[in-house]
Parts: sequence; structure tokens; C-alpha cells
Amino acid sequence: MYSLITIVLVSGVCFGLSAALGYRVVALILLLTVSLLAITFDILPVLISAALSAFIWDVFFIPPRFTFHVDTAEDTILLIMYFIIAMINGVLTYKIRQAEKVSTLKEEKANSVKLYNTILNSLSHELRTPLAAIVGATDNLQMNKNLSIKDREQLISEISKASLRLNQQVENLLNISRLESGHIKPKKDWCDIVELVFEVVKRTEENNPKQKINISINQSMPLCSIDKGMLDQVIYNLLNNAVLHTDPGTMITISASCHADLLELIIEDEGKGFANVDPKDVFQKFSRNRNLKTSGSGLGLSIVKGFTEALGGSVEFKKGRSGGAVFTILIPVKTSSLKIIDHE
Repeated sequence: MYSLITIVLVSGVCFGLSAALGYRVVALILLLTVSLLAITFDILPVLISAALSAFIWDVFFIPPRFTFHVDTAEDTILLIMYFIIAMINGVLTYKIRQAEKVSTLKEEKANSVKLYNTILNSLSHELRTPLAAIVGATDNLQMNKNLSIKDREQLISEISKASLRLNQQVENLLNISRLESGHIKPKKDWCDIVELVFEVVKRTEENNPKQKINISINQSMPLCSIDKGMLDQVIYNLLNNAVLHTDPGTMITISASCHADLLELIIEDEGKGFANVDPKDVFQKFSRNRNLKTSGSGLGLSIVKGFTEALGGSVEFKKGRSGGAVFTILIPVKTSSLKIIDHE
């Protein structure tokens, strides 16, 4: 229906300008219209539109007008050629569009298989390690009844660390699945950024990192309207990434500020950075180019990029002055100065 209406409307405009255009130019315009319709609609409406355009061109444009009769042999040949070309053009354009769809589906299927395989590999390796630690520590607690209090506390600590690591891996896999599905939508609410940063740093320090985490934030920062859960994951993944890939004793600095409704978060470490890696490739899924000896599924930075963009912001990576990594996140937010929260 829409394709037929389009042909009629274009024909009407051409009819009004026919004195200036000439009927041969009108044929080219109608052919172009049929081609555009073939990109959008199914094959049957396109073929009907092509036939209708030939009929309209014959009756309303080829002299003598308002009759099926064509005066000259040249115009008769033009009309026949127009009908054939319009039909072939519509069919070929439709087939090209179908071929592109098939190609896109194959590519999506190949990507899905690749994602499935990489997730499976991640599950088999990254989840097996903390599970083995939990099972081993639990067996020791159950079988060795004469363990000292210190040994018991150490085993319980190992179970806790492995559980947190296992939870983070599962969280990352769930988050990347949400991003791949394309159904992720931020749920914005007023959030105290200072409180959120302190909470994430505290959660990171529960894993007893060997690095020092320095917080540099203005305590008088306004409240920001943002999805707290998504921002939490962004900050935690960046901090966890810095902890995994820097040497013990080095400094990790996190700073936050708000400039004219633009939230800026900077996380900088004193590690060795990403050697021989394009900054754009840092955020690719399952990328672990920084240090192949370190553990990690390679999903963290991809989630950081995906969640940041879902929040309407951007994330940038560059090498710091000390050679480490500097991640800068910019997110547009609404702010409010109504804040009565005391941070210790």
C-alpha cells in the first residue's frame, strides 16, 4: 500500500512539473523511485509499483496524454524498455538486499558462535580456578578436625577471596550478555558519587590487594542523576583491572569531579601499561594483552566501555606519565546541590 501511494505522490509532483521536466526525465525519476522502494519493501509490492509507474507514465506523460495510444515507434520502444528495466531493477535491488540480509545473519551467527566459544573457554578456566580453591579449602576444613585457629581462618579467608572472584566472573559474564542483547537501559536516580566511590574502594580492598588505593575527590560534589549499579560496575572493573595488572606496592589513584553537569572519573595506576596495543583495542572483549600471565576473563574493560556508552558517556585510555594506564570517563549528568551526607 505504501509503495503504491509513494508512486502516486511522486507521479503527482512530476505531473505538476511536467512542462518543465519533459516526459523522458519523468521516466528517470519514476525508475529511481522504484529502486528506492525495492530497498524498503518486499518483492510483490515493488513489482506492482513498477507496473503502476509504467502505466502512469504511459497515460499521463507520454504524448498524447490521457490515452494508452503512443504516437511514435520511439516512444513505444521507450515504454517497453521502461517496463522491462523497472521490473528488472526492482527484482535485482530486492535480491541484493536479501543477499545482504543473509550475509549479515551469517556474520551475526559466526559472531555468536565465537562469543559462545570464548565464553565457554572463560568458564572452563576462570570459573574453575576459584571453584577449585573453594572445594580444596572446604575439604581441608571438613577432613582436618585438628586445624589450628590460624589455619582455619586462613582457609576461610581463601574461600572468601575465591567466592568474591567467582562472583565477579559470573557478574561480568551476565553483564556482557546484557550488553550483547542490546536490551540494557539505564535506570537513573540521584546518586552520591563520593559515597559510591568509597563503597567500591572498600569492596576492592576486601580482597586484600597489594597495591595502595588513593582517593582524590572533592567531598562537596553534588548529587548526580545516574544509574548507580552501572556506574558501580564501571568503577569496580577499572579498579579490579588495575589491581590485577600492577605490581605490589604501586599506587592506584581514583579521582572524581563534576564540571557543568559533566561527571569526570579518572583511574590511574603505576603499572607497565599496555605494550604495543592500540588504545582502541584495549576495550575489545576477551582482550588480555597487558600481561598474559595474569588471570582475568578479559571482559572487564569491555563492560566498562559498554556501560559508559549506555550511560551516554565516553571512556578514553592513554598512557600515564609513569608509564601506567590512565582511564578517563566522561558522563553527562543532571546535578543537585541538595546533599546532606557525611563521609568519614
